Amino acid sequence: MKWSLSEARKYHDTPLHITQTLELNEPMTKRFPDMVLAVEPAIVDGYLSYDGGDATLGVNVKVKLTVPSSRSLAPVPLSLDFDFTESYVGDKSHLNRYEKDEVVFVIDPDHGTINLDSAVAENIIEQLPLRILTKEEAAGKAMPAGRGWQVVSEDQVQQGNDQQVDPRLAKLKQLFPDQDEKK
Repeated sequence: MKWSLSEARKYHDTPLHITQTLELNEPMTKRFPDMVLAVEPAIVDGYLSYDGGDATLGVNVKVKLTVPSSRSLAPVPLSLDFDFTESYVGDKSHLNRYEKDEVVFVIDPDHGTINLDSAVAENIIEQLPLRILTKEEAAGKAMPAGRGWQVVSEDQVQQGNDQQVDPRLAKLKQLFPDQDEKK
């Protein structure tokens, strides 16, 4: 669904209630191939309103998708249920109406459109957690390894850093030998 600001103007008195099922699998897997493996139809419920030359889109999104594990890249099912609100202005001078933390887009009032599919897809990507693990990985399964390499946890890296001294700095210890004894 797409609306121009002039089309959104007719929802000044009564907001447009949006209840849609969006097929986003193809556009999202093409646009974000490293982040999304598959997307089931997204259920969208919300409103489009218009006030003083600006349009506001506020919706709830429920979607199930398959994403790669952040550790092994194995497919992981993920369910999302979130709300988002975005405002669209046709005049840059309207930006001062909004707080700095609000999401506001300036669009060309004559040619620009509010694209529900794009807005939902981008907000789905924003909702993806940084750390996504399979059930086995979350349960403590060993980290992946191969010939001459292995994935290590942050704890293992920190322990290794605490034990090792950079050889270039090792000679500095000789300058202040009594400092080690005070610890």
